[in-house]
Amino acid sequence: MTAPTSPPSPPDVTPAASGRVDAGGFPVAVQAADTPLRTKPSNYPAPFAARMQGREKRPLGDRFGLTRFGVNHVRLAPGSQASLRHGHSLQDEFVYVLAGHPVLLTDACALPLAPGMCAGFRHGSGDAHTLVNPGDTWVEYLEVGDRTEGDTVHYPDDDLQALRRDGAWVFAHKDGTPW
Repeated sequence: MTAPTSPPSPPDVTPAASGRVDAGGFPVAVQAADTPLRTKPSNYPAPFAARMQGREKRPLGDRFGLTRFGVNHVRLAPGSQASLRHGHSLQDEFVYVLAGHPVLLTDACALPLAPGMCAGFRHGSGDAHTLVNPGDTWVEYLEVGDRTEGDTVHYPDDDLQALRRDGAWVFAHKDGTPW
């Protein structure tokens, strides 16, 4: 009778594994918390950028060289908001709540969310959305969206519109005057 063989060793999932890189020089795995915060807290023009105080974004997808969609680990301080309420013409978005109790604001409702809940926003739906943190503890969530060139964003509550051109957002007033 042959002795049973041991199962194969699991892959290296130690912190040292996060030092490995692919053929393009991008890491294979990282600790999300080690990803630096976005250097510019908001892409919005003034005065809208100031309204994003208390929001922290770690661009996880960029860390891996992802170009077709973005993934951000977002933290909202008590009393802060994720974005201006907005809707995309071409980009789909998805959020997954990790911690805290944000409120999802849409054209239709204010919906309290909790850890483990997720929400999706189809492109072209016309339903503007954002998350706010009315609580007294931090909110954390993952935000995923594609990077469709030519996407336009409407902001029903603000004199602002955005167009994705050459991989960057270009902002204008609703009448088309550049910011």
